[in-house]
Amino acid sequence: MKKNNKMKIVTYNVNGLRSRISQFGSLHKLLNSFDADIICFQETKLRRQELTADMAVAEGYESFFSCTRTSDKGRTGYSGVATFCRVKSAFSSNEVALPIAAEEGCTGLVGNSQNGKGEVCEAAEGLEGEFAKDELLKVDSEGRCVITDHGHFVLFNLYGPRAECDDTERIQFKLTFFKILQKRWEALLRKGKRIIVVGDLNIAPTVMDRCEAGPDFEKNEFRRWFRSMLVESGGSFSDVFRTKHPDRTEAYTCWPQNTGAEIFNYGTRIDHILCAGSCLHQQHDLQGHDFMTCHVSECDILTQYRRWKPGNTLRWKGGRSIKLEGSDHAPVFTRLLEIPDISEHSTPSLSARYIPMIHGVQQTLVSVLTKRQLAVQIKSCEMSSSLSNENITIEICNEGVKKSLDNCSISDECSRGFADDAACNTLITPGSECSKSMPSHETKKKARKSQWSQLSLKSFFQRSPNPSNRADDSNTDFLISQADVPQAGNHSNETPVVDVQCSSSQQCALNSSASTQDQYELNSCTFEKEKTNAALLEWQRIQQVMQNSMPLCKGHNEQCVARVVKKQGPNFGRRFYVCARAEGPASNPEANCGYFKWAGSKSLPKR
Repeated sequence: MKKNNKMKIVTYNVNGLRSRISQFGSLHKLLNSFDADIICFQETKLRRQELTADMAVAEGYESFFSCTRTSDKGRTGYSGVATFCRVKSAFSSNEVALPIAAEEGCTGLVGNSQNGKGEVCEAAEGLEGEFAKDELLKVDSEGRCVITDHGHFVLFNLYGPRAECDDTERIQFKLTFFKILQKRWEALLRKGKRIIVVGDLNIAPTVMDRCEAGPDFEKNEFRRWFRSMLVESGGSFSDVFRTKHPDRTEAYTCWPQNTGAEIFNYGTRIDHILCAGSCLHQQHDLQGHDFMTCHVSECDILTQYRRWKPGNTLRWKGGRSIKLEGSDHAPVFTRLLEIPDISEHSTPSLSARYIPMIHGVQQTLVSVLTKRQLAVQIKSCEMSSSLSNENITIEICNEGVKKSLDNCSISDECSRGFADDAACNTLITPGSECSKSMPSHETKKKARKSQWSQLSLKSFFQRSPNPSNRADDSNTDFLISQADVPQAGNHSNETPVVDVQCSSSQQCALNSSASTQDQYELNSCTFEKEKTNAALLEWQRIQQVMQNSMPLCKGHNEQCVARVVKKQGPNFGRRFYVCARAEGPASNPEANCGYFKWAGSKSLPKR
């Protein structure tokens, strides 16, 4: 077996996978930017039915998704995790990056989880004895976990739930989520498996990992649970970043978006990489030998992915309109050493390559184009059949049409259409006892909307919506005498020639009608433009009034910004004013001064 293989693992809360793909141009470019063997995304914000090839499949990578399945209000299209593994081959490979087994969720109950050759799902046995089945299914319904077994270690890609201090339901959900995970980890460790946990756990372990921690910081039960899992507290896991950088301060991975806290690096460290288990050396029971010590070479935060870049204009100094691209989190990476190859295996069936929506789309691209071409051909045949059934005669003649055009005044749109063709087409409809109108009013109206437009062939053969009024149509372009149209049955092998007669009075009426219509459209366009300008001026006036009514903050004597309470409660929908500057340490005079003032009235909540 080959030794000394290096591996790079990245974890990144993307805050919407669509947005990050759009930012980088493609999924492949996003993945390649990390130059990593395994890339774990959280908060993809994708439902399973929304997965498409451009978001789930990239050349050279195998991907494994867990998407939200819940229909609870505010939870649809939320959360979601995905693990991308860079491999040379998805089949008959001995690469460690390609998992031998994969599982969606952490309970082992999700229908499309696949055990493959690994023992991942076996560790879920016994959970139903401690948790109700509905409780377990609910935990996995939000798409918060993907587990991949890489032979030498089992990788957990997690997105931990967020729970406000007064939200008892979400607090209980979060407790259950981490309690189930702890049971899984303990079962795997008893089997001698090594574990790597990555992701946004929504927990800042120590005061060092949180900007200006409050007085109740240490009382948080999730924080206490996290620390109880660490080696320092008698647990099995190592906090890889803190082990490598025990004294580094202001090393944050997440910043609030709405306060601009990233400007002053006023954030928290809630994105983690943990590891547990023995080393891969044969004498792994030697003192001081464990996975962390022997195989983890480095770990750090990829700050270059932060939204705020040095040199950006401060938002309270004219930079408010500048769009900051990126997630509100920064990626974290670790590098492993001396990871041997594993036995030959193929990608597990949980791989995105086997998702029907993706597999189906890739297989039917050619058929879609073929069907479209066939539909065009069928439509063309139907039109030809229709023209034949109505005895429509088309005479193609360069000299004859030219002579007809010289003797007949035709509208600009129509004459342009004929003149552009190398071979001119004189279009004739079947005669009747009274003269018929060729193009309809609606067709003419659409044709005049552009000076370069011309009437289509189809428009000449449209029937008037009211047959009884055809003879009375005052906008008739052509007068066709039925007597001049030879019967098809009398000359089956000859192309009948028809005389086209033009009426000067009717042409004048047409020109007058066109002029009136053009004037009406011009007046209508002018009115709409004036109306739009008036609305814009009124909106600018309202904005100016609102701007002038803004109070000044006490710390900087600058105009505040207005906010609205969006959280459900007694103050829901109420407006308030705060300092416009970005949130930062209280010791920094350039940061938000903390000014707050309620507005005089409530904003009506949306219904």
